[in-house]
Amino acid sequence: MIGKISGRIDYRAVDHVLIDVRGVGYLVYVSERTLAQLPAAGEAAALFTDLLVREDNLQLFGFTTLLEKEWYRLLVSVQGIGAKAAMAILGALGPEGVGRAIALGDWNSIKAARGVGPKTAQRIVNELKDKAPAVMAMGHRTGVATSSETTEVIEPAQPSKPQNIHSNGSAAAQSEALSALQNLGYSSGEAASAVAQAGQTDPDADTSHLIRAALKLLAPKE
Repeated sequence: MIGKISGRIDYRAVDHVLIDVRGVGYLVYVSERTLAQLPAAGEAAALFTDLLVREDNLQLFGFTTLLEKEWYRLLVSVQGIGAKAAMAILGALGPEGVGRAIALGDWNSIKAARGVGPKTAQRIVNELKDKAPAVMAMGHRTGVATSSETTEVIEPAQPSKPQNIHSNGSAAAQSEALSALQNLGYSSGEAASAVAQAGQTDPDADTSHLIRAALKLLAPKE
């Protein structure tokens, strides 16, 4: 399994790039957002990749961060969601936007992606809401692909398990708040939704403030 590609961009197309790795060209499909982040043809680039294996075709899909790749893998695990739809969703919302939409049950945002209908968007939210907290905890700075000077293909172990956040800031506070709420007996989906809402209201809130705000949101409404 090819987990990462590092080389020079030969050319850029609408939905893919060709990366030259020591004379071998790898065609890698990317989302609109990822394409916009990549450098011009002739410059060095690196992408985490996921290989789609079909009977008559092999396709590589590329991502600038492990967070984006992890959301792609979760999206394609939903029945009826193929690689094209998953890339469209990531292109429309970005990995952080996908996490927020799923945690908040905002299927309308998912539906905004090209080719995704309301029933499909609702299915995505329903199936992934309990998995969202662990992926959200990875943080947008976790695992950014960087090009190597030797421009070689690297095959690291697959990041199937989200990593713990060790940096300070709102991402760490949200991760700690999620863990605290789950220890109190709330489901992953309930905790993620409440913490995401609390974080949007006060982006600079520390762990204790997030927990208190989330508990107020989770309190039974009279």
